Amino acid sequence: MATESQKAFPVSWDQFHRDAKALAWRLNGEGPFGAIVCITRGGLVPAAIVARELGIRIIETVCISSYGSDNKQGALQVLKSIAADVVSGADGKVLVIDDLVDTGATAKLVRDMLPGAHFATVYAKPQGRPMVDTFVTEVSQDTWIFFPWDTALAFSPPINKAGI
Repeated sequence: MATESQKAFPVSWDQFHRDAKALAWRLNGEGPFGAIVCITRGGLVPAAIVARELGIRIIETVCISSYGSDNKQGALQVLKSIAADVVSGADGKVLVIDDLVDTGATAKLVRDMLPGAHFATVYAKPQGRPMVDTFVTEVSQDTWIFFPWDTALAFSPPINKAGI
C-alpha cells in the first residue's frame, strides 16, 4: 500500500482497459507474435486484452511471487515455470506481458528464461524501465499503483482532508 512517502495512483477498470489497448496498438507493429507469456498475477488482464487485439491464441503463464503480505518486494520465487512446448511451438516471436515493471527484478528473471522475447508492460517505473521493450505510461519510482482488481469502490476524502 502507499505510504506517506509514496504517491498513490489509482487506476480504474476503464483506464486500465484503455492503457492495455494502447499497449496493443504499440505492439501491433512489433510482431507477429506466436505466443504470449504473461507474468501472473498482474499480467493476466493486460495479456487477455492484448491477445484479443492482436489475435494471439496461445497464452502461457509464468508464476512469480515477489511481494509479501506487507506489500514489500522480497526474494523472487518461481511458482510455475514456462512450458517448453509453448515457447518452441510459437510460430514467431514470444511476447511477455506484465502490468508493471517496478525494480526490474522480475523482468530480469523472466528475460533470463526467454532471452529473445519482446517484453511489454502497461506501466513502468524508472528503475525497471531498461528491462522493458514497450510500455505505455511511466510513473515515478515512489508511486504505488492501485490496480482495479486490488480496490473496491469507497468514499475518498478530498485531497486537502487526506493529509497529503
